[in-house]
Amino acid sequence: MNTETTTCKAEFAQRFTATRRGGRLARHLAVQQLDAWGYGYGTQTSETVAHIVGELAANAAIHGRVPGRDFELRLLLRESGALRIEVSDTRSERLPPLPEPAPDGESGRGLLLVAALADAWGVTLRQVGKTVWAELAL
Repeated sequence: MNTETTTCKAEFAQRFTATRRGGRLARHLAVQQLDAWGYGYGTQTSETVAHIVGELAANAAIHGRVPGRDFELRLLLRESGALRIEVSDTRSERLPPLPEPAPDGESGRGLLLVAALADAWGVTLRQVGKTVWAELAL
């Protein structure tokens, strides 16, 4: 039994194609789900979650992609008022490091953004692949 889901008030899970389009759709559906849970469009919470989901989903689609395999987004609204965002892909050999991008580099800052916006984040290995998660108090 998964103890994380027993303390949840609500849960949303959806699989997406491991493409940029799938990443974009994950971000849009996450914001839509938050709105259904009472955290309206355009609020600070909605914008923060959109950024985090966007970064994690883009990483899953670009770096965690295995041809023919999807990635999964899970949102867990906890009784405590915290939100856990999980993005799972099927590549366990490519763990996301916290990069130190070049000062004039145009990429490599996604996880720095996640670390700045979330209260906590990390990586959990699964039997097949990994889950990158972030948590924030709402």
